[in-house]
Amino acid sequence: MKHLTIDPENKQPPTRDHSHPPESLPKAKETKVHPNDDGGEDASLFFVGTATTILEWEGIRIMTDPNFLHKGDHVHLGPGVTAERLTNPVIDMHESPPIDVVFLSHYHEDRFDREVEASLRRDLPIITTPHAKGCLTSMGDDSFTDVHDLDFFQSLMLDFSTDVSEKRPAIKITGMPGKHVAGAAGVLNYFINAVPPTNGWMIELGYYSGPLVENNFNCGYRIYISGDTVMVDELKEIPERYRDQKIDLMLIHLGGTTIPSPSTPLLVVTMDAKQGVQLLQLIQPDITIPIHFDDYSVMLSPLEDFKKAVKEAGLSNKVVYLERKDRYRFGINGVL
Repeated sequence: MKHLTIDPENKQPPTRDHSHPPESLPKAKETKVHPNDDGGEDASLFFVGTATTILEWEGIRIMTDPNFLHKGDHVHLGPGVTAERLTNPVIDMHESPPIDVVFLSHYHEDRFDREVEASLRRDLPIITTPHAKGCLTSMGDDSFTDVHDLDFFQSLMLDFSTDVSEKRPAIKITGMPGKHVAGAAGVLNYFINAVPPTNGWMIELGYYSGPLVENNFNCGYRIYISGDTVMVDELKEIPERYRDQKIDLMLIHLGGTTIPSPSTPLLVVTMDAKQGVQLLQLIQPDITIPIHFDDYSVMLSPLEDFKKAVKEAGLSNKVVYLERKDRYRFGINGVL
């Protein structure tokens, strides 16, 4: 297993602009908790927009898929494929408090837009796919310098502590399978690379004592992020590998994203409402939060369709819906 130590004292702005960033996120529009809230929440997830979220726990702050373009901006998603952003992020990149690490599911402009690419500080730790690492580290003198790649089911242990106390926080991140396109179209895409390879993530928050090895790490909360994928057979391996391990939260990428355009919807490259419910039934997480559902013009499966499908499947008590600027709070089991 790979290891990465992140200095907890090295709290820097996420961007190259070293003006004074805020120390915290803005006040949430609404804070939500588990339907069976027990009052023990010590971690939170803040929804910025599209697939951009900020996870906070034990003084650690993680950003997923940074995309801070504004309404009316356009992104390039492949040969002849562009999309218009229809919403605004609730904060701008320079308004973000210090970020310890970025989890990037794939190298696409709606995940890592051109303004983010230009403005992020080059030594910010980024965990991503092998393909994306190749892109981020091949920019000559302007390359990112702390990029770590994970393929499917490869893991990395993130150590955020330098003290020697008996109980220290750590995060284990594991690459999960995902594919934008499947079947014959997937085979063709492999050769022409029209859309890039993508990862999901399994994020395990927990504590350890002694040396940071897997046997000393106790997971207190497990988050599965689907990433951009359609319902492919490779996803069936996830519940097999985690058969006896609870998945507390799933962040599911929806939207039914179509290419090359809404007027010519030849391929669906992210889950629509039907596939989203199928993934809930396959993974069986304790709670699911949908993200990535209405931010771009190529998303043709609205959140309302997912809500209806969830209700028809009898799973409404398993889903929490966040609007942009909402926060979801949850608790980590701290027992070693």
